[in-house]
Amino acid sequence: MSGTVNENAATPSSPQASPDSGVPTITVALLCSLMDDGSSSRIVDDLRAWIGTAAPGARLPSTRELVARYRVSPVTVQRALRRLSGAGLVESRPGAGTFVRVARAVRPADYGWQTSALRSPQFPVVPVSTPLRGAPDDVIALHSGYPDRELLPERLVRAAVTRAARADAAVARSPVAGLPELQSWFARELGAVTPAGVTPPRASDVIVLPGSQSGLSSVFRALAGTGQPLLMESPTYWGAILAARQAGVRVVPVPSGPAGPDPDDLARAFAETAARLFYAQPNYANPTGAQWPVSRHDRVLEVVRGHGAFLVEDDWAHDFAITGGPLPVAARDDAGHVVYLRSLTKSVSPAVRVAAVIARGPARDRILADRGAESMYVSGLLQAAALDIVTQPAWQTHLRGLRRQLGARRDLLVAALREHAPRADLEHVPAGGLNLWVRLPDGTDLGRLTRDCEAAGLIVAPGTEWFPAEPTGPYVRLNYAGPDPGRFPEGARILGRVLDDQHRARD
Repeated sequence: MSGTVNENAATPSSPQASPDSGVPTITVALLCSLMDDGSSSRIVDDLRAWIGTAAPGARLPSTRELVARYRVSPVTVQRALRRLSGAGLVESRPGAGTFVRVARAVRPADYGWQTSALRSPQFPVVPVSTPLRGAPDDVIALHSGYPDRELLPERLVRAAVTRAARADAAVARSPVAGLPELQSWFARELGAVTPAGVTPPRASDVIVLPGSQSGLSSVFRALAGTGQPLLMESPTYWGAILAARQAGVRVVPVPSGPAGPDPDDLARAFAETAARLFYAQPNYANPTGAQWPVSRHDRVLEVVRGHGAFLVEDDWAHDFAITGGPLPVAARDDAGHVVYLRSLTKSVSPAVRVAAVIARGPARDRILADRGAESMYVSGLLQAAALDIVTQPAWQTHLRGLRRQLGARRDLLVAALREHAPRADLEHVPAGGLNLWVRLPDGTDLGRLTRDCEAAGLIVAPGTEWFPAEPTGPYVRLNYAGPDPGRFPEGARILGRVLDDQHRARD
């Protein structure tokens, strides 16, 4: 065709422009390639327009027809068709040709059959708890149940995981009850605070767990059983409430204040229900931060022993003391009445889910049997890493620094609340743990408050999740170990403003 370049004429010896002419050196092959791209785009544009008016499933002209129509090579036509296919406009059928893609409506999946198969749940299915929610970086997050990353021994963790990955623990199966060295460490930790005259625990009393949450489930199943009563402090850890429901036990709340439960109330609950299990957090309780005085330890133990029952002691915040230190009730018992849980997940790393339960006698055997059915054993790699971390001299240095940091954060949030949210009543300043338990004015619409706070850039945890039965008032739990403590005053201002807006009409 006049004025066109023969696409097949390009050869390595094709003439080139003189370097001295000032004209860029372009081979005929490159010129043909550029023309191919232009021709391909022209074909795509023309076919797009045609496809817009064609019926779904219509057949496009054949490659031969398109070559003749546009006077281009088959390669150029194929390039154009690939672009149309990549855009989802056409589909090729081998041996048949290329067709306008049929838009297929996605039929919604029908899971109605599962309603009949599953029947009604034994208890309401609860969505992900507020403390487990993620949060964007631009909000003030006071809802989490975990300490911020800057409060973790990150260098210790990374080094320990690297060493564990190079050791036999990376490929070996762990003993069912846990690595003997880690069992010994947990036993020594409790034995170190055991008073004279009380037999300390042995390593063989320890069962290593993949986090204390799974331990709670095993304890409730093994020691209470489906349909049986379980006494529980109220308010208490939401995860324990969930584990109890999943285990099918019947939760009986026992009121608990800043100094723990009233022993007389506890005794009446045992007598009225014939329960044999009482779950409690004597040190830095979640959510209240309460710590039992030693005198309360003795009275509660007396009640538990008198009813031939067990105290399930959740020492989740053992490493989060600010003033004083944790005093486990289990250290005062050697008759097997206290089943003791100690976790490293929050203090070491949420990625190192390692905890332990210390129990004696047949109770220990039943818990171990349940753990075997649930998970067989805990990852030896994680156990080795956890043991490495807590036996390094730097671990104790980290805990001393953590105590100072938690104290500063707690005091900052307390001061911010008192200044900017005077309607929020802080009944108790905890001596440890991660949280403040804040009572709001009667009549506060808690659902509306949490939504309004979040809309303003503050996420708080509504207190309803921590009550085994009806809440005794409107509360929020605020985590002072969360990220960016410099924004605590701003968060308190938001909470105060939302409370003022909601209660101004009442005043």
